[in-house]
Amino acid sequence: MPRIVSFLPAGTEIVYALGAGAELVGRSHECDYPASVTALPVVSRPALDMEGASPEEIDNAVSGRMETGASMYAIDEVLLRKLRPDVIITQNLCRVCAPSGNELSRAVKEFAVTPEILFLTPRNVAEVEENILAVGQAIGRGLEAEALIDSNRERITRVAEAVADAPPRRVVFLEWTDPLFCGGHWVPEMVTMAGGTDPLGRPGEDSVRMTWDDVKAASPEIIIVSPCGYRLDESVGLAESVSRDLDARVIAVDANGYFARPGPRLAEGVELLAHLFHPDRVAWDHPHVPWKEIA
Repeated sequence: MPRIVSFLPAGTEIVYALGAGAELVGRSHECDYPASVTALPVVSRPALDMEGASPEEIDNAVSGRMETGASMYAIDEVLLRKLRPDVIITQNLCRVCAPSGNELSRAVKEFAVTPEILFLTPRNVAEVEENILAVGQAIGRGLEAEALIDSNRERITRVAEAVADAPPRRVVFLEWTDPLFCGGHWVPEMVTMAGGTDPLGRPGEDSVRMTWDDVKAASPEIIIVSPCGYRLDESVGLAESVSRDLDARVIAVDANGYFARPGPRLAEGVELLAHLFHPDRVAWDHPHVPWKEIA
């Protein structure tokens, strides 16, 4: 069995969803699902301590560090060497999300046996599926990967059929609140699959800054507050600050669980959006409630 180290929460979730959780030997500090993964040793931590910082302070600190080209993460190279991974999972899509390829290449350069490094860099739903297949092939779980993709497609198809003749909800999806960032990459596609339309979304592209004037001009019926890296309780606090004289429902969601991590729970994220957009057509058949509407 391969020894797997994941620097990426989505990668960790994929490994578990394919039934290979026991083969993980190390994780990033952000890998927290399923809960059992938190028992694994941590091989990377953020270079910045932003505990308790506001969204604006986080944005300023991250922007400043990226302008200098400094790394956003510190890799425990001694621990990584001791773990002797055969497969390492990371990404090259966003420097804020996980260590980059350059950082890992340096870290493993002196290893006696160079591990296989998988870069998961999806920009849309189809590429998320490609990533699941790539992980499955790398860890000997190809059939499980195909089954997971088929299951997710079936779930999304059921949603699409349920909302097919419903008027699309006008939506603005916020990936950050101060400053405002629109939804990018796979998220606008999820909104569309769920029976919504986001005029500010950038499908397949990076999210970008925008203003409240942009949001007002979009005339949304629903504003989804899904700050990248935040759980539901943290999203709720930010959502309470963004409702500004707009005739729209403001709904906070668990960003980490369903939108910021392109992995196995993507189909459930589509179901969640569809239930919020069209509750009369798509039921929420799960015991957990990963959203909260702001009065």
